Amino acid sequence: MHNKSWIKYVIGLLICIIIRRFVPMPIPNIEPIMFTMMPFAKKYGKMAGFIFAFSAIIAIDFITGIVGIWTADTSITYGAIGIFAAQYLYQKKNKTKYYVGFAILGTLAYDAITGIGMGTLLFGQTLQFTILGQIPFTIYHLIGNLSFAALFSGLIYKFIVANPKLDTDVVYDKIKTKFSHRI
Repeated sequence: MHNKSWIKYVIGLLICIIIRRFVPMPIPNIEPIMFTMMPFAKKYGKMAGFIFAFSAIIAIDFITGIVGIWTADTSITYGAIGIFAAQYLYQKKNKTKYYVGFAILGTLAYDAITGIGMGTLLFGQTLQFTILGQIPFTIYHLIGNLSFAALFSGLIYKFIVANPKLDTDVVYDKIKTKFSHRI
């Protein structure tokens, strides 16, 4: 994570938390992490992709009160997806097709690891039962991630991640200037 971008990370995490916590979703497994993480991974690289996704899962689970054994698995897995997002999006233009392309790959990988892995290893379900249950879950997850990636990832990149006006030093200077006049 870059020192001059921590305010952007906070904004990105707040987007994830607010959407997950306060926006009612009509179908299950619609979540904001993938479409928000990809622009950060694209701009700042592998470590940023990992830290953003890892932190978002932990923050959301903590704030929504659903921390459990799955939190470790899902946060590490999403962090790894963030690393791969950085590799996939590296030197690609800020285009919807790249975000949608990675959202497909990332969602399928994430659901295979967490859904099938947790179903069979953590919860003792049979592989057949787990896969049958995972199919509709993954379809919903794909619908959400593809839709959100198409609509918002490019905008998050343009207006938040690549916006020099949101660099930490710029924001700090504005705040300092505003409050120094009041003294």
